[in-house]
Amino acid sequence: MAQRRTKPQPKPRTAARKPVEEHQPEPPSRQPPAVSDLTPILGVNVRRLRGERGWSLQHLADESGVSRAMLGQIELGQSAPTINVLWKISSALSVPFSALLSQVEDSPVTVLSASRSRTLRSRDGKFASRALFPADRPRHVEFYELRLAPHAAEHAEAHAPGTSENLIVTSGALELTVGSDRRLLHAGDAIFFLADSPHVYRNVSSEEAVLYLVMTYSRASGA
Repeated sequence: MAQRRTKPQPKPRTAARKPVEEHQPEPPSRQPPAVSDLTPILGVNVRRLRGERGWSLQHLADESGVSRAMLGQIELGQSAPTINVLWKISSALSVPFSALLSQVEDSPVTVLSASRSRTLRSRDGKFASRALFPADRPRHVEFYELRLAPHAAEHAEAHAPGTSENLIVTSGALELTVGSDRRLLHAGDAIFFLADSPHVYRNVSSEEAVLYLVMTYSRASGA
């Protein structure tokens, strides 16, 4: 007796899977800014100072120890360099630190409002430097407010030959090391030293250290 063939049952249809949508980055106009308001000024000044010397990016990289890629990003305003990187660049160019921040303005009187001050911070945010002078042109003498978090340290590169620092501690306790010379300073203490060798500011107290610094450059620094 012939067996009756059964028709194969059609497989149930499954809903088509929607393609997984990959996360798309926000357009540049909607992304939060990654650099500070000082970055465009820095870029313009580094590019100008380098061009005045006829230096290539690679030449400045060799002189400063800062990579060519990072220098390129700084000049394009795409990178916010650390304070130490800026010191390396200014030393290589033989200009005062303020020459990198200069923004020419013509005014006989300038108020530096605390609410609108431009502060440079270390990468970890434990050290802050605020210029207490108008950054309208390079100067031979500069005035800064420095703040250092409790038990934090800031390592400073050697500045241009002949550069000196005169600072006073207004709060906290500071251990200052210049070469092999180490000094302990308390609130009210002041110190003068040559800053053309590496030096370290260390807050040895449990409160924020506040310092006021006057930096003087040699006339040979190019200011």
